Amino acid sequence: MSDSGRRKPRLVADKRYSSAKPASKGAGTKKPVRKRRKAPARKPVRRGPIGYIALFVGWILRLFLRIGMTVTAVIALLVAGGVFYYYSTLPPLTDLLDGRARGSVTMLDRNGEVFAWRGDQFGGIVTAETVSPHLKNAVVATEDKRFYRHFGVSPRGVASAIRINLREGRGPLSGHGGSTITQQTAKLLCLGTAYDETKWKSERAYEQDCREGSLWRKIKEATYAMAMEAKYSKDDILTIYLNRAFLGEGARGFEAASQRYFGKSANEVDPAEAAMLAGLLVAPSRYAPTNNLERSQRRAATVVRLMEEQRYLTPDQARQAQANPAELSEAAEAEAGGYFADWVMASGPEFFTRNTTEDVIIRTTLDQRIQAAAEEAMKSVFENKVSKTSKAQAAIVVMSADGAVRGMVGGRKTKVSGVFNRATQAVRQPGSAFKPFVYATAMELGYDPNDMVRDEKYCLNIPGSGEWCPKNYVDKYRGMVTLTEALKDSLNIPAVKISEALGRDLVQKVARDFGIESTLADTPAMALGASESTLIEMVGAYAGILNGGSSVTPYGLVELKLLGDDTPVMDTQGGIGERVIQREAAGKLIYMMEKVVSEGTGRRARLSDRQAAGKTGTSQAARDAWFIGFTADYVAGVWMGYDDNTPLNEVTGGGLPAEIWRETMVRVHEGVPVRPLPIVPPEPKAAPQTQPLPQRGRDPVQDVAETVLEQVLRDLFGSGN
Repeated sequence: MSDSGRRKPRLVADKRYSSAKPASKGAGTKKPVRKRRKAPARKPVRRGPIGYIALFVGWILRLFLRIGMTVTAVIALLVAGGVFYYYSTLPPLTDLLDGRARGSVTMLDRNGEVFAWRGDQFGGIVTAETVSPHLKNAVVATEDKRFYRHFGVSPRGVASAIRINLREGRGPLSGHGGSTITQQTAKLLCLGTAYDETKWKSERAYEQDCREGSLWRKIKEATYAMAMEAKYSKDDILTIYLNRAFLGEGARGFEAASQRYFGKSANEVDPAEAAMLAGLLVAPSRYAPTNNLERSQRRAATVVRLMEEQRYLTPDQARQAQANPAELSEAAEAEAGGYFADWVMASGPEFFTRNTTEDVIIRTTLDQRIQAAAEEAMKSVFENKVSKTSKAQAAIVVMSADGAVRGMVGGRKTKVSGVFNRATQAVRQPGSAFKPFVYATAMELGYDPNDMVRDEKYCLNIPGSGEWCPKNYVDKYRGMVTLTEALKDSLNIPAVKISEALGRDLVQKVARDFGIESTLADTPAMALGASESTLIEMVGAYAGILNGGSSVTPYGLVELKLLGDDTPVMDTQGGIGERVIQREAAGKLIYMMEKVVSEGTGRRARLSDRQAAGKTGTSQAARDAWFIGFTADYVAGVWMGYDDNTPLNEVTGGGLPAEIWRETMVRVHEGVPVRPLPIVPPEPKAAPQTQPLPQRGRDPVQDVAETVLEQVLRDLFGSGN
């Protein structure tokens, strides 16, 4: 049988890829392998010169980047180490609030009112929490408006400062520093370096080193500031700053400055006062209101604007502060007793005054009313009776009869301190103002104001100098005159005759016992005031005449205490001392000196409502002119002259000095009850004495001169002999 009937398969090609999935894994089917395409071969890059330069620059930049990152990391480690070091050395907050090297001296007048400060004044601790909010805001607005937002250093502030410095033609680190309050505080702390007198010659040199502005110093300052930010809170740092900043006039810290300028605590200042205080930070001496109030007020106005811009003040508050700028307190405005305060500081113990490390309170004898009277009197006379171009100077001292100095003016510029004090430092010839001590000696030896002396040509042979013939001021002779007339009209020849008759040694002793400490020349001219003395010595000696013949030591210090102590460290260093002449002799001399004012050379010093006594004095060639006198209550002296000893032009003691004295005493005695001088009138006599009276009340020194007196008195006293 045949198979031709079967269907033959179709002639087709096998499929290359089967769409059927393998039934199971591992069924023996092979996974097709994809063939990788070969990457086209890279063609070599052809670089031109620019390409090679770009490649080199890129390599350099990458190198610098790596170096910069390394340097930055090293600097960061160094700064971190510095911060850690300074952090470990920072003391507790309370140890940083009073950093003065010296203490302060606060002076009170006779009524207990503050009138002067010396040294570094620290009024007490204030904190950022307790100080007036206006003051806190004024400081932040003026010095560092981002204070509460930075970490001790303000890069933005530094960049701004560098830009300003370059724009103004200075070096990048010269002028504006961009310092934050924290950096300024670090500088005030001198980066923790304490003053060492073995390392620095003075505190000034120490402070200059602390203010060094080199780049390395700036880096250390920034590091120290960051350490402070880590150690203390922002308010703690501000507290240190508020207590250590120097604000002029010796004030350290805002409490001392507020007390100094406004007489109130820094906790109580208003916006205008706060602005004035904050304005001092930029230049304390220049903007101190005691130096130039108007300039200080202009600076404060700028601070007020800053406070308004930073929304610390409302527009109404700002307008109020601008319309009513801060004013000085009465004590600060008066600045009374600058010369007086200098004298107290110079005469007190050095370890409690000039170099004190403690805070000292000194109660003094100063009467601010009398001080103002003396200043006004000098100003009045110089403005109305002295040429505007004159360089003549003057000095005034007013004291009580016990030597307590009530007022002192050491020169025409009264609102000063730390300058030459002509009342205490100028050693000048008193001229005829010395003559009362010649007549005091005569009164003590028993003579009477009505005893007679001959005014005539008189010559002495001085060993080594030849013949010396004194002359009167008017170059005339009066013949027989009483002792009162001789003093009243300031006759020279009688004064020399009496001094030579009594003995120069006795006259010198009386003058020294009354307080003339300067060397007295042992020549006949001593009686005419040829020796030199200071104004305060002369006024103190006249005070001894007023008080009845007892010496006085002029004094200004009544009591010295340390701040916080009730027990005085020291008391009055002056006052009435031993008796020099008897009270009766002093009363007779006062009688004679009253005639000088009422009838003689001192008539321009007369007071309309009360008695006054005194004596004029004009030195050789009119280089010095004096008037010293007293009432029953006060003694005052005036000196006038040139600092370079130029002769005065037509000025004598009975002229301008007497007028300044009168103007002073008129003001001093306003409201003071009238009292008579302690005068002892001359003994009544039937006729002028022609022989000297017996001597009374002598001491052993006077007995030595008895033989000399008996030999020469007959030639000096009597009726025409």
